[in-house]
Amino acid sequence: QVQLVESGGGLVQPGGSLRLSCAASGNIFDINAMGAMGWYRQAPGKQQRELVARITSGGSTVYGDAVKGRFIISRDNAKNTVYLQMNSLKPEDTAVYYCNAVVVLNQYWGRGTQVTVSS
Repeated sequence: QVQLVESGGGLVQPGGSLRLSCAASGNIFDINAMGAMGWYRQAPGKQQRELVARITSGGSTVYGDAVKGRFIISRDNAKNTVYLQMNSLKPEDTAVYYCNAVVVLNQYWGRGTQVTVSS
């Protein structure tokens, strides 16, 4: 079992920046076997979560089209933590952001952190 705890959400004006963090904890064997970690978001009124960014344990990254060039995902394997630096935020980035981790064939999710971009 892996527990994921997100932090860093909040209210920001358009054009501003926020940094999200997600710390993983739990069974040491699962933590050591953790593969890709990433961020997904669910916007108001939408039923599906969309990929924001994903990073493997080796550092390879994938970004959703809506955030390319504005968001940067990074990972500290020693701290079992993944970060999402969000720049040039737009109102359409408003959503609940969820941390995700893959451990072998299992996926784990955090509870989410609200990001609101509004003037």
